[in-house]
Amino acid sequence: MIPAASFAGKQVSLFGLGGSGIATARALIEGGAQVLAWDDNPDSVAKAAATGIATADLRGADWAKFSAFVLSPGVPLTHPKPHWTVELARGAGVEVIGDIELFCRERTLSAPAAPFIAITGTNGKSTTTALTAHILKASGRDTQMGGNIGRAVMTLDPPKPDRHYVVECSSYQIDLAPSINPTAGILLNLTPDHLDRHGTMQHYASIKERLVAGSETAIIGIDDSWCAQIAERLERAGRQVIRISKRLPLTDGYFADGTNLMEAVHGRYSKVAFLEGIGSLRGQHNAQNALAAVAACLKVGLDLGEIQSGLESFPGLAHRMEQVGRKDHVLFVNDSKATNADAAAPALSSFPRIYWIAGGLPKEGGIEPLRGFFPRIAKAYLIGEAAPAFSATLGEAVPYEISGTLAAAVAHAAHDAARDDSGEVVVLLSPACASFDQFKNFEVRGEAFRQAASAIDGVKPIGGAR
Repeated sequence: MIPAASFAGKQVSLFGLGGSGIATARALIEGGAQVLAWDDNPDSVAKAAATGIATADLRGADWAKFSAFVLSPGVPLTHPKPHWTVELARGAGVEVIGDIELFCRERTLSAPAAPFIAITGTNGKSTTTALTAHILKASGRDTQMGGNIGRAVMTLDPPKPDRHYVVECSSYQIDLAPSINPTAGILLNLTPDHLDRHGTMQHYASIKERLVAGSETAIIGIDDSWCAQIAERLERAGRQVIRISKRLPLTDGYFADGTNLMEAVHGRYSKVAFLEGIGSLRGQHNAQNALAAVAACLKVGLDLGEIQSGLESFPGLAHRMEQVGRKDHVLFVNDSKATNADAAAPALSSFPRIYWIAGGLPKEGGIEPLRGFFPRIAKAYLIGEAAPAFSATLGEAVPYEISGTLAAAVAHAAHDAARDDSGEVVVLLSPACASFDQFKNFEVRGEAFRQAASAIDGVKPIGGAR
């Protein structure tokens, strides 16, 4: 735990008593603050009170006594309208912050030299965070990973000069972290997302920009116009900016040339790393993730040998193009996290011949946006509520069957793929659907795929498969 000593002796209000909220309250108490916490869920209040956290309905609190109000990132700050606690805090002139802000203040207070890599973007945050942390750990650095991935940030070990922090930040968390100041700030990409919570794309982008604007070095993917404009704006303001691109050669920065990761300095190119043969980093989207990780790790002092070694040993994230097994020329890949068409596109773009398992609880738009990948699909195996609609979209373009269940789909796809003599083929679960018609969540669905694939006679697990 990181004691929040910056609020020692002060009164702090807190709303949101989920796992991270309770962890944040404990960190404040450990640091010497007096905390008064609340939640709209009575069960959450009771759970917090049972751990010794003082609770009371904040509607009746004396807000003039509070030095700060700590808000859970899941609670609306601005849109569709501010939560009632936010209005009370603002009416009393109390600053509204989140746990990432507490972390930043504690690092600044106790170990400002501690390397701090913060990652955001619409897509790829978790993979880039996990990859960066893996490279650092594999090199022998003292490494802490948390934030929007894994552990709540205040449950990490306390800052010290040689301790490296890799923190994934959602837009909600950045919005509550006005002094965020990473050593290396990464902004991967921007596409419309969470607009119900941010109102407009412009507002969403401006929040994401804060992370890199406050960083010592801003690492920005420039393959979309929003991020390209942010890079230009920060550079004009005198910030240090490193551009990365997964598809364009750059004059200065880092870019992907096939599976080679290149550095450009005034138009002169050199290879800094490669992804050839690294199955967990297959695909153009992972090239962007790797470029960001490489740039950040170089910034905090790693050498190219350490970085390449870390790339090669990265096991990948569960349920994100996770290679779970192989039988002869058939690879089994779990991409259960792909809960809509856009999320399924990276996996479909990464393999030349696919036995595709798709379906579940359908999202708006279905799989029509994936039509460009249909030539890669040898056959589709459709499951869940979306099966009839997906079959209508596939039509005559792709052979398909309505398998109904995931177990049947895996068995049938494995049988057909084994008879394919065209080279390496992939049995791919990338559903382009939510899981809730047949599974509790995408993790349970992915685990069911992993177990079904592993149960097939002759399938050997791949290193790193869970």
